[in-house]
Amino acid sequence: MRLHIDDAELDVLDDGSGTAIALLHGFPLAKEIWDAQTAVLRERARVVRLDLRGLGTSRGGPGPYLMEMLAGDVAGVLDALGIDRAIVVGHSLGVYVTYAFFRMFAERVLGLGLVCGRAEADAEPVAARRSVLADDAERNGIGLVADEYLPRLFAPQTYAERPDVVERVREIVMRTDPYGAAAVLRGMAVRLTAEDLLSEIRVPTRVVAGRADAFVPLDVQRATASKIAGAELDAIDSGHLPQLERPQELTAILAALLDDVKRFGR
Repeated sequence: MRLHIDDAELDVLDDGSGTAIALLHGFPLAKEIWDAQTAVLRERARVVRLDLRGLGTSRGGPGPYLMEMLAGDVAGVLDALGIDRAIVVGHSLGVYVTYAFFRMFAERVLGLGLVCGRAEADAEPVAARRSVLADDAERNGIGLVADEYLPRLFAPQTYAERPDVVERVREIVMRTDPYGAAAVLRGMAVRLTAEDLLSEIRVPTRVVAGRADAFVPLDVQRATASKIAGAELDAIDSGHLPQLERPQELTAILAALLDDVKRFGR
């Protein structure tokens, strides 16, 4: 379905019934990366997926797209679907949005899934590189962004043994609107640190790390988990995309998070 939230037109999928789980994708990706997890989880939960504004088939107004803006979009989607509270699971960029959502709407969060993301803000060289990529995307299209991300998204073994998976992601990246990508890049570059939030999280939380993740090392994920009371750290033999590299393992972790929330009684 297409939902109009403020100045954005968002593409949303709503499957299953029961406790709501919102799955937020990474950059420069789209909601389809959660297909395998949705196929299982929708049998016991209500799974909501959306293309974040500027990515996939969603569109927004002028950028930059700050993480707070994207979190507001998520809240607007939940409102439109009549969902008061949800488990929020983010991947990469989606983790940044998840933290912003928690900061703004903590009372709506039943549990958190933090998949291959980091809490701290960008270091200056990383932020500067995002600006370069954003400028180039607007001038020349999505090519340089694809060149920057595609060689680092997967574990080496995945590139060698799963060309079908790599090609599927390449197609998602290459159809990304360059102006939307630029607006998201600029928003990521200026995002606030979420390190101050970690000690405030009091809901069931799973921190998921790819052992061969080229973007977010396992040690960073371990440090994040250690600062969240009761958080579980799950390390998967994958790169930055466990949804596709180890789909059954990630699905089992998210199912366990759902069980954690139900035991927590929220």
